[in-house]
Amino acid sequence: MSAKPATQLTAPRPSKLKPAIPSGVLGVLIFIFTEIMFFSGLISAHTIVKSQAAGQMWPPYGQPRLPVGETALNSLALLVSGVVLVFTWFAFKRDPERARIPLLISIALGLVFVGFQGVEWVALLSEGLTMQSSAYGGFFYLIVGSHAIHAVGALIALIWAYDRSSKGRLTSTQLGTVSAFWYFVVLVWPVLYWQVYL
Repeated sequence: MSAKPATQLTAPRPSKLKPAIPSGVLGVLIFIFTEIMFFSGLISAHTIVKSQAAGQMWPPYGQPRLPVGETALNSLALLVSGVVLVFTWFAFKRDPERARIPLLISIALGLVFVGFQGVEWVALLSEGLTMQSSAYGGFFYLIVGSHAIHAVGALIALIWAYDRSSKGRLTSTQLGTVSAFWYFVVLVWPVLYWQVYL
């Protein structure tokens, strides 16, 4: 009498869970958290140095004043760029092709912001405001320059997204990832403007 073959027990295959946040977006959010700490440290140091100069003049005597009004107008271009990028997201959800124009407008406004910041720097350097001229100049270039590096990096990411979109290869996760980076650049700027320019 032959023995019956033992039946093999197979474990049920676990179902693959969809992540609550795509990994690319999560990575950028972690990066943004560290950058918030970085800018918080810069602003804290700026505030301490500025408060120690309370009995003196701030900005120091002989140093050029920052172009508050012109930079406020330039800041408007950056903020509008962020708003347009929100419309890009909604347009992408309906039809990815319709998202290209608002994405391009957002990039153009970001380039305007970075370009005018560069013009501002050239003017201030010609007036004698340098990193070595005073703590005032040092903090200005360190804080605003750090933001400029982030803005350029985020613009490169947006241009990359536009290129993929024009080829019909942009995914919602990719758009969400680069948008999160740009929103950080947009939203941190009013805080920096208030602390450094006003």
